[in-house]
Amino acid sequence: MGKTDWMTTIQTYLPKYQDQIINLILDIQHEFNVPIPLEEQPGLLKIHDFYQLGKGNFWMAVDHDTVVGTMALLDIGNNQGAIQKCFVHKDYRGKEMGVGQRLLDTVLDWAKSQSIRAIYLGTTEVYKAAHRFYEKNGFREISLAELPKIFPLLKADTKFYKYEL
Repeated sequence: MGKTDWMTTIQTYLPKYQDQIINLILDIQHEFNVPIPLEEQPGLLKIHDFYQLGKGNFWMAVDHDTVVGTMALLDIGNNQGAIQKCFVHKDYRGKEMGVGQRLLDTVLDWAKSQSIRAIYLGTTEVYKAAHRFYEKNGFREISLAELPKIFPLLKADTKFYKYEL
């Protein structure tokens, strides 16, 4: 994989990239010892029908026709969203590359345009760099009890954040 961020584009999901998206996400989960079977992530098998509904959407960072990052906003109703599937290939992580930041900026811009008032996310303890990234971008850590009842809780989630628009 190359490290030329200027060639990396952020675009909405296209079906031709589904297999690459699945492989990227499963590889990164394995990298961090958070192996979640594909069967427990059914939205990945039907991205358009799961994430691209209502005010939701799914974005990819693509470099030379290779998916190097993903981020989704799931519409959970009541002008609220849940960020899911935030993954960046190890060669594209960090401030220098800016891929995660560009994905998040795209999601936040979309959320504002859709009149979403609050965004929630769940993550695991092992994604320490992700915690710093979310906090640097204005996400506030919250307790499990502060999540909306409709929030799609995953077994692996142990740390939760909220962003108010």
